[in-house]
Amino acid sequence: MYTMRINDFSARSLQYRFVDHISGDSKITTDKWREYRPIAKAYGIKQVDCSGGLNFKALHHDPSNKVLDKNHIFLASDFNINRYFKEFCFSVNRSQSKATIFNNLLTKMVKKVKVYHQQIICK
Repeated sequence: MYTMRINDFSARSLQYRFVDHISGDSKITTDKWREYRPIAKAYGIKQVDCSGGLNFKALHHDPSNKVLDKNHIFLASDFNINRYFKEFCFSVNRSQSKATIFNNLLTKMVKKVKVYHQQIICK
């Protein structure tokens, strides 16, 4: 997951985010916000009615998204807003990869150059 603050909510601003950060073969599902319409065909965006958050449960009801609580967002300064987003993304991304964290650590350790005990002992 990745988030980024945009200065306005225009289709043009969104389009640049898509060009810079989203692969053309990605499968994207959004709500029916009208600003997605101009770029929907180019990116294969599937728009669905959000039904008061029922279609996007992971986003609207995930306990880890307290960092994106509306009160926090509106109180966050321009300086801190991307920090909130980064914390939220870290939380979501980490929760999605808990099963592989230990495996990734072991893989990285095995691929590194070996360091022997005598190399780290101070004399």
